[in-house]
Amino acid sequence: MNISISNLNKSYGHQQVLKNINLKIHTGEIVGLLGPNGAGKSTLMKLLTGYLEFTDGKINIGNFNLDSNKLDIQKHLGYLPEQNPLYEDMYVREFLQFNASIFKISKERIEEVIKLTQLSPEANKKIHQLSKGYKQRVGIATALLHDPEILILDEPTTGLDPNQLIEIRSLIKDISKHKTILLSTHIMQEVEAICDRVVILNKGEILRDNLLHELNQDHQQQVIEVEFNYRIEEVALQNLPGLSKISNPNGFIYKLYFNSDVDKRSDVFDFAHDNGLKILNLNKVNQSLEDIFTELTQQ
Repeated sequence: MNISISNLNKSYGHQQVLKNINLKIHTGEIVGLLGPNGAGKSTLMKLLTGYLEFTDGKINIGNFNLDSNKLDIQKHLGYLPEQNPLYEDMYVREFLQFNASIFKISKERIEEVIKLTQLSPEANKKIHQLSKGYKQRVGIATALLHDPEILILDEPTTGLDPNQLIEIRSLIKDISKHKTILLSTHIMQEVEAICDRVVILNKGEILRDNLLHELNQDHQQQVIEVEFNYRIEEVALQNLPGLSKISNPNGFIYKLYFNSDVDKRSDVFDFAHDNGLKILNLNKVNQSLEDIFTELTQQ
């Protein structure tokens, strides 16, 4: 089921939170929504669920318009909010049965979801006894009960330890075989591991919308990693043409960022020769998603 957002705006009084958002998400995609705190990610997700009303614009999900078919749309959506709302004094299976009764879902479906989210060993425990990772599984299981075609997951991996991250990542990947998924996260590695596509949001505006493998190709900044035979002052490197940024992550190693699509390694080689330096290592490297995110959102 597709999601289509056109010219979407959301304001609270005089504060505009989302500005002219245009976005299409296609059936079967896993789309990662990235942005710093206050970028508008959670607001956008709440608008899609119908929890909040937008100021103007249009949201279509499948053949339904959100303005006139909110309940029909909500039947096709599963939503895990950032603050996973659980009744912690209830048992896992009891909590799922409670939520299933709202949708008039069969006991068989409850057991299917417990198995799908690998909650079987914990199903007879009270929720407050569970680890954070298993509590997230309960939240995802709740969102899956009515077998929605679209899943909206707001920060599903926040606060998890590395093992729990791997488990939830694997669960989301398994679920995605039959769902369209929009998820927000602050963890770049999760987007790189899970998502087909990334949307970067900042100050209520979409800065970038790319397939993950195309993002770096589309980005014009070039990164050269060079290791010299001794440490030099960064000010000396600033004479390199087109240089926009320098980082010194380790010892004699420097990352040089250029606003150019022309290979700058020859310029770095000439700089070393002219300054009596020896180059021990010289590589053109891909920018990480974190590099691109930082550059875009700090402008």
